[in-house]
Amino acid sequence: MTQTATQLTPSAQEEITTALNQCLSETVVTTMLAQNFHWNVKGMAFGPLHALFQEIYEDHFAGQDDLAERVRALDMHAEGQLAKMLDRSKVAEADGLQTDREMIELLATAQETVSKTLAGLGELAAGHGDTLTEDLAIERGRTHDKFAWMLRSHLQ
Repeated sequence: MTQTATQLTPSAQEEITTALNQCLSETVVTTMLAQNFHWNVKGMAFGPLHALFQEIYEDHFAGQDDLAERVRALDMHAEGQLAKMLDRSKVAEADGLQTDREMIELLATAQETVSKTLAGLGELAAGHGDTLTEDLAIERGRTHDKFAWMLRSHLQ
């Protein structure tokens, strides 16, 4: 049965919020990773990579807001402390000193990591009848899969 945010049990809200905050944390770290690479990329593919990295971080910045607002719609707390996000995230920071190829590989792996976390969120939300969170997870996951494909295409 489909549940709106206010119809979910408190334990369902807590579980879904924990998963949403995990996705939010990984999205924030991946956003900064893309922005860092945007600032620091060098090489023969500078132009297209500079533009692609910008497209990614701009998309992810909007995605952060969507995830955080869903947490708030569940009447829960959206994590906003960077240190806690870094601790929670399965995506690691990078210093921006990588080669363009290494940047692509790191960012593609980050996209795949976030996509997998979002898939788990979608399954969890579906299990609780929270189709709105499930839909958000599917939408964001599809976006991260697309960026992973676009990045990996540069490596072939």
